[in-house]
Amino acid sequence: MAERRAGPSPLTARLLHAHKALHRVRTNLRRSAVDYFRGGASDWVAFAGLLLTVPALTCATVVTPLWCAPEALVLPIIAGGLLLRPASLLALYAASAIALMVESVMLGPYEDGAARVTPGTILVVAAAGLSGLLVAQFRSRVGVPWRRGGTMLFDLRERIRVQSKLPKLPAGWHREMALRPAGGQSFSGDFVVAARTGPNNRTLEVVLTDVSGKGMDAASRALLLSGAFGGLLGSLPPHAFLPAANGYLLRQSWEEGFATSVHLVLDLDSGDYELLSAGHVPAMQLNAGSGKWEEKAAEGPLLGVYDGAQFDPAKGTLRRGDVLMLFTDGLVETAERDLTEGMDRLTGEADRYVASSFHGAAWHLIESVARDVNDDRALLLICRD
Repeated sequence: MAERRAGPSPLTARLLHAHKALHRVRTNLRRSAVDYFRGGASDWVAFAGLLLTVPALTCATVVTPLWCAPEALVLPIIAGGLLLRPASLLALYAASAIALMVESVMLGPYEDGAARVTPGTILVVAAAGLSGLLVAQFRSRVGVPWRRGGTMLFDLRERIRVQSKLPKLPAGWHREMALRPAGGQSFSGDFVVAARTGPNNRTLEVVLTDVSGKGMDAASRALLLSGAFGGLLGSLPPHAFLPAANGYLLRQSWEEGFATSVHLVLDLDSGDYELLSAGHVPAMQLNAGSGKWEEKAAEGPLLGVYDGAQFDPAKGTLRRGDVLMLFTDGLVETAERDLTEGMDRLTGEADRYVASSFHGAAWHLIESVARDVNDDRALLLICRD
């Protein structure tokens, strides 16, 4: 008969069981911590901590009322408005109200001197509680905890920035771009999507779009459109891009749903390009031979206005030393100056950067031409060295 294999000793079994239990505890704690910072965990920890703060403040007020005033109860109330759900917040308010009554009884009538519970104290605590409840109800309705609100806005800004990055170009080409939102905000209604397409990625396609509105009002629509336009770019023939973008915008049925856009299709071998425009301001090309700027205007209606729109291209060639400049109307058109005057000022400032081959020029041009303009501004430079 085969020998029976001996099982683990009782001590070993207990150690294995303890190890598994410890592993489960660590895993649960880690998940709870992740859920907390993501905003999906229960608020019982914060609620318990704030609830214990209330009697601690009450005791401190009764013992040393001159150093810990009755109004100190607003501290857990304010924190509760940021951390707790409405139901837990109401329980914290009930505890704070009981604490005020206890302090009033222990300290005596407010006519007896300072550091008493006065009608003003009750009004201050009640006002803080009402403000916290409004904040908690707003968070509950939106479904975004305060711990994630700032993260989501930061993520939104970074996604727009990453999607607006231009691809690297081969030797002999230089590109740069600058975006300035209105009012010094972090979000812009102007965005750029770009890709290397065609055989051996020798074609550069760039789309510069100006969404109606500005700043935060246009940022959410700009993010949605930049994702959609980035998916369309390179997946369709160049002449089919703007019609597809126009159809996408029409399907959104936004109240303020139009946008202007310019689509550059550049052959990186020959320098030949096509510009297709949807109601966008003209581009400007610097001819290195003559030193003069030439306007490049293509015909096409705004995106999102009507279906079946046609977009006729403007053609050109970038030779050695030539520069193509694409921009949005916030850079050249204001209430004080018309489009022609703004473009003349932009090209006049741009002439100062010819000697440096326009390296680092995009940001400086926006600063010098439209620094204090309350509108989104974007500038894109494509230079052939």
